[in-house]
Amino acid sequence: MRDEEASPARRYRALRCAVSEYCPLGFHATWAYTAATAVPAPDLRRDTAALLRALDVLEASRAVRVAERASFAARRRAEKAAGLRTPRGAPVTPVWRPHWPAPTGTAPSRLGLVAAVADRHRAFRRLPPPDDGLVTDGLVTDGRAARLTELHGRLDACGAVYLTALGLPDDRTREELADTVSGIRGEVRPGHAALNHRLFQWLGFADLLGYAAAVPPARPREPARMAAAVAAGS
Repeated sequence: MRDEEASPARRYRALRCAVSEYCPLGFHATWAYTAATAVPAPDLRRDTAALLRALDVLEASRAVRVAERASFAARRRAEKAAGLRTPRGAPVTPVWRPHWPAPTGTAPSRLGLVAAVADRHRAFRRLPPPDDGLVTDGLVTDGRAARLTELHGRLDACGAVYLTALGLPDDRTREELADTVSGIRGEVRPGHAALNHRLFQWLGFADLLGYAAAVPPARPREPARMAAAVAAGS
């Protein structure tokens, strides 16, 4: 990435590889986040300076994650030595949940989160409809298909509201999102149920949206750049 003699295409691929190794929001969402925070370059394939800015963003977050893990490991060693088998103190964010590590006292970039949600919202809308052949194939009843259709529409609407609000949804939207996610989780069945794969795809987007909606604003509004991020992901 930092080899100035390498071609822009090779450096671009190197950044993609770096994101594949460290992607706290998931690969596509992390890429959208880092690309958005590397503006004003519209195309990372051609702007090596923007590539380096994106790499700096990624490395800064990874440094925080490494420090968090080291601190937690040291604390757990001390707790175990004292006979405490259950972790104490602040909860640790599960590695499978979207989370952008940032230095203490700062918040993740709202521009980056809006871009990440916009990218995943677009992918969510490309998924098969919730009732696509399920009733015909006998996998669900008409009543359950109707519930799935309702939950799918509510999650889609929550994503649209978040983007329209440029990453600053109101409490009502957060409550609606939490209720929708709870409803989707309630449809997941133990084992390898036929619908679980599809529901887990929904929950992947829902978890990212829920995390982004809960991050408090830490920077002034940037209407033009926010609107560009939303447009790029819509």
